[in-house]
Amino acid sequence: MGKTRGSGVHRKGELALPDVLERVRRSPNFHRAGAIGLFIGVVRGENPRGERVEGLELEAYEKKADEALDRICRELRRREGIVEVQIHHLLGEFRVGEDLVYVLVAGAHRGDVFPVLEEAVERYKAEAPIFKKEHVLDEKGAPRSYWVSEAERGQQKA
Repeated sequence: MGKTRGSGVHRKGELALPDVLERVRRSPNFHRAGAIGLFIGVVRGENPRGERVEGLELEAYEKKADEALDRICRELRRREGIVEVQIHHLLGEFRVGEDLVYVLVAGAHRGDVFPVLEEAVERYKAEAPIFKKEHVLDEKGAPRSYWVSEAERGQQKA
């Protein structure tokens, strides 16, 4: 899982938020930044159908996911006022409340950062081949698991 400029997929436990912030601060142009915007995606305890989520498994077509995340970051870094963009998606098994993804955008001003941060989140969800398996309890309390389809992913907002 080689990451150009630090973006990409990582196994759970390989990377923590302080590491990600430090990577952004080490960016060659960080001296031009006046703001860092951060999005942290976490495991929600209920899905859109109202089922109780016990946990998630996340897998990826790692090479293609790394390429997609790197491409998104490269393209967004070209925006006026943007200093750095990084997307770090974690893979593995997760419990409710655990971090899944870190998206950071550093820019000259906060007004530069927020629209790019939102676009980065929407784009990684649509473009990176990352797959989510939900472990839920049905209405009777029985456990079941299923992979969330592409159509469902497009309808859900983090």
